[in-house]
Amino acid sequence: MSNRNSDTVQADARRFLDERGSSAALAPNGLNPATIMEKAVKDRIVDSYFYKEQCFALNEADIVDRVVEHVSFIGGTHGASQKPSPFLCLAFKLLELAPSDAILHEYLSFGGEHFKYLRALACFYVRLTRQAKDVYLTLEPFLEDRRKLRRKARTGTTLTFVDEFVDDLLTKDRVCATSLWKMPKRETLEDLEILEPRVSPLGDLEDLLEEDEEEEKDRERENGDDRDEANGEREESGEVSDRGGMDVDRDEERRSRSRSP
Repeated sequence: MSNRNSDTVQADARRFLDERGSSAALAPNGLNPATIMEKAVKDRIVDSYFYKEQCFALNEADIVDRVVEHVSFIGGTHGASQKPSPFLCLAFKLLELAPSDAILHEYLSFGGEHFKYLRALACFYVRLTRQAKDVYLTLEPFLEDRRKLRRKARTGTTLTFVDEFVDDLLTKDRVCATSLWKMPKRETLEDLEILEPRVSPLGDLEDLLEEDEEEEKDRERENGDDRDEANGEREESGEVSDRGGMDVDRDEERRSRSRSP
């Protein structure tokens, strides 16, 4: 990319930061998109090679292509130089674009191995910009997504899963080099009747415990029946052996009598 284009990219990013810092619309959760990420992280993103080369003049549709082509791990900054990841750069670009709920739904609905990082990126963006109720309702269904993800940090690369990443977004204060806004706990929103109690896909916990108790009782009864049956077989076998021994004794007695003069 020429120096002119590089300057244009930086100018666009700086204008976003300046405008969003003053009069532009806030995110649905009331936060300023330009200040959601720390200044040091934003500066590294804007100055990074990936952001200059791959994030220039992107729209919401281009985000899909960039994720599929360039994102192979989740993470914030990594390495000794704290280089921002493509994942974090594209998250910053989403803060610039401010996609609608309909577009986010499209991002989240993509399945398959090729789009798992797109779903992770959309979940991350939802956590940064949406209200608590919408965050829980949007992210919780993906606690059942068992697809593998690579996570890169300063200490190296590790394996995680989509559901673990989503759980981090719902429970932790900092993810991918970004401090998450303090969201009320789910129990609090349930007490305020903002959210309905979450039902596990496995069913109600009390029902599961009752089923476990019934299964345990059934196993105990079956084991007891097996022991009784085994004891009965041993007793029957013992009786047959005794009768066989008595018959042998009678035969020997008859043979001894026939031999005697």
